[in-house]
Amino acid sequence: MDEVILQFDHFGFQYNAQSEPTLHDICLSVRRGEKILIAGPSGCGKSTLAHCINGLIPFSYKGVETGRLTIAGANASELGIFGISKHVGTVLQDSDGQFIGLTVAEDIAFALENDCVDEPELHDRVMKAAKMVSIEHHLLHAPGELSGGQKQRVAMAGVMVEDVDILLFDEPLANLDPATGKTAIELIDEIGKSSGAAVIIIEHRLEDVLHRNVDRIILMSNGRILSDSTPDELLSSGLLVENGIREPLYLPALRYAGIEIKKEMHPWSISALQLSDGDKARVRNWFVNSPEPPRKPEPIRLLQVDHIHFSYENGHLALDDISLVINKGEIAAIVGTNGAGKSTLSKVICGFETPQQGSMQLGGNDLSMLSIKERADHIGYVMQNPNHMISQVLIWDEIALGLKKRNVPESEITERVENVLKICGLWPFRKWPISALSYGQKKRVTIASILVLEPEILILDEPTAGQDYRHYTEIMEFLRKLNQQGYTIIMITHDMHLMLEYAERAIVFSAGKIIADDTCAAILTSPEIIQAASLKETSLYDLAMLCGIQDGQQFVSRFIDHEREAYRS
Repeated sequence: MDEVILQFDHFGFQYNAQSEPTLHDICLSVRRGEKILIAGPSGCGKSTLAHCINGLIPFSYKGVETGRLTIAGANASELGIFGISKHVGTVLQDSDGQFIGLTVAEDIAFALENDCVDEPELHDRVMKAAKMVSIEHHLLHAPGELSGGQKQRVAMAGVMVEDVDILLFDEPLANLDPATGKTAIELIDEIGKSSGAAVIIIEHRLEDVLHRNVDRIILMSNGRILSDSTPDELLSSGLLVENGIREPLYLPALRYAGIEIKKEMHPWSISALQLSDGDKARVRNWFVNSPEPPRKPEPIRLLQVDHIHFSYENGHLALDDISLVINKGEIAAIVGTNGAGKSTLSKVICGFETPQQGSMQLGGNDLSMLSIKERADHIGYVMQNPNHMISQVLIWDEIALGLKKRNVPESEITERVENVLKICGLWPFRKWPISALSYGQKKRVTIASILVLEPEILILDEPTAGQDYRHYTEIMEFLRKLNQQGYTIIMITHDMHLMLEYAERAIVFSAGKIIADDTCAAILTSPEIIQAASLKETSLYDLAMLCGIQDGQQFVSRFIDHEREAYRS
């Protein structure tokens, strides 16, 4: 672990198309066998740093470098992108964008085939890599047939097959359900230890990554390294909050109770956290003295789904006797495993798919009588993958497209487009081509293109995937304000923090059925539901148990109410 495998020495980079450098004076050493998390707000330079590591800079994205970058002791610019690929394996945020082969086996073997590896050795190495990620039983499947977690395993195997020195993961949790994300972090940890490779993870979901410890966290801001420290040191420093990065939920809960976070407490994980008896008593006192939330008025039904059945052409039963009610003016979360039927229900509601049985009503009117266009005037849908929605070249044109198709006056189009550009953090990029944006920025464009239409119901499939905490909060607070004006919000999400912070209730899917419909606190404190739906327990419940609070559900509810009041006051 003493061998330096990656070295940035006063490194800087400026894209040819930009007037200012994106990276400034980067000094960073990574040793073989280390596991490092790179965190920071959007635009801080994380992606650019990753592109330097895997060779996309300077060989695909042109610009001016300063300083020096060495990989395995060699100058990166002299290695070339092919030479760098022998040392660095990258697993992209969007696994679909990484697949080459028609089957899993072909995809894993792609790099070996390019190296003209003999067939017997190729088969052995493909099987070895597949077994390391537990995908060996799916080698003959097409990548498109796999779940999100399985796709990620294939992508891992595809870069591990060449026995690289550095494994680079770009937001590995963005499209995974909570339980699959937890498994992915465990798998990354095991692969790093067994292979001896350096592991570099770029991710917004700090608490989820810290399900397994990392050696260091690199915090970036404005193209510079702000902090290079252990997790305990960083989480006790206050730098995360100052730079708009979401902390693990148990840390603000401790602060609300008047407890100072110190590195000696090992705050990197709730499982490692050490609290004194006095600290535990403070948490209990805070819980006892927290007021109960006010009673809410009687709900008014807006969308009613009754006994919906839907099967795809291949015979797969995606929705099995689904019945639910969405009330006017509420924020509801739909959660559950990948492939459980959450997105399919949205497509049925919007008219993209027609159910074989059942009925739906919007405001008491039969939805089946409305065309897709007519439904779109009342129900806006933001897809999970932004590339499936985008049709225009420029950001402004994409957001304005729906209004133009509806013959909205030009002056009103300008006003409404400018408003959502600012709300979604896209104003600085308003004249940019969409192709120049990151995955997370494209996501914001698609949200903006639907928000600008001001629908009665807004359905968002993973609205904050790939967003840093600042943009996440801006988008969700904007949605909350829309909700206060009477808009109804339905969120399909794997983000348990998002569900807790913003949703009033959660509808839980598993294998095409609804297995629970309750408050978010009740859902995330039920071991049975968590296991059945591949969710992840909240660390707030673990904190309650650690402090001797028996009613973990009430503790979670009080925290969320307090958090909302503290943030919005």
